[in-house]
Parts: sequence; structure tokens; C-alpha cells
Amino acid sequence: MAREPREGRGRERNRERESGDDLMDKLVSINRVAKVVKGGRRFAFAALVVVGDQKGRVGYGAGKAREVPEAIRKATERAKRTMIRVPMREGRTLHHDVEGRFGAGAVVLRSAPAGTGIIAGGPLRAVFETLGLGDVVAKSLGSRNPHNMVKATFAALQHCTNPRSVAQRRGKKVSDLLGRREAPSAQEAADA
Repeated sequence: MAREPREGRGRERNRERESGDDLMDKLVSINRVAKVVKGGRRFAFAALVVVGDQKGRVGYGAGKAREVPEAIRKATERAKRTMIRVPMREGRTLHHDVEGRFGAGAVVLRSAPAGTGIIAGGPLRAVFETLGLGDVVAKSLGSRNPHNMVKATFAALQHCTNPRSVAQRRGKKVSDLLGRREAPSAQEAADA
């Protein structure tokens, strides 16, 4: 009689679920904490969840409870309430490179050409997958705490802008900001 291998500690991270209203949620981390009382230890769980619609909206939330499912439910509800909209270029990457900081955590997010994929670690990858970014390069600097990494990523994403809003704010045309896109000459094409 073969037993199924049990999942070890930390294996349940990045669990995906589809919510009822086209939202995808990912469990980024779960932490067990113990409070020592007269009769022994009391365990509680803290969950960090990222929720997104894969079309440019994403949010995160943390929840604490005595049971894991209740902590995840609380975190998911909080994540749905704190969703932000992020402008994306061609629906697959960021418009520009951006940095974000929170506490000791710092992240650098860079736009990437088509076909690059998501080059990012743990908590950052969960944010990008639920956001719907297909091509992005990210580097986490400083703290490796999942909470700080996610909050630094959201700080960076909140600074993202699109060329249309920048042009409108500055009273210019989008083509003035981006420059004319000219076809490469025959000599440049041969050199490439």
C-alpha cells in the first residue's frame, strides 16, 4: 500500500484559485505563530494573498486566524478591497522601468520585449501573474520578507504611468513624448 507523499513545510505557497467574479487569487505565504499560555501553546496562522483579474487590476491582503482557511479567506477579502489599476503596454508589459521601496524591501521592475516571460522570484511572480503581465523583469533588493517584497512591488506599480496621461498632464502630444517611429533604413537593416 503506497502512501501519497505529504507536502512539506512551505510547499503550499503559490496555490491558485479562481474566484467567482473573474478574479484569480494566489497564496503567497502562510506563517504559523505560537503563543505560549499556561496550558501549552496556542497556534494561529497568518496568510498573505494576492488577487487580480489578469487585465490590469491587482490587490494584496493579509489575514490572521486560528485556522488556515479562515486566514486565507480574510486575506482574500482584504485584497479585493485594496485593488489598484496598473497601466500596461500592449496588455503584456510595463510602459517604463520603475523602482519601489517599502521598509527594508526594494524592487526594480523593468519592461521587457515580447517573449521574455516573467523573470521574477516568489512573491513578485505571484503579483505579476495575477496582474496579467506577460513580459517583465524584476529584481528584489534588500529584504526577502514576502510582506515587504509585495508592498514594495505595489509601491512601484502605483508609480507606473502611461504616455497618454503624461502627455495630457504636460499639454503635449503622445508622439512628441515618444518620438516618431521611423522604419529602419536599408543600411540599418543590413547591419542588424
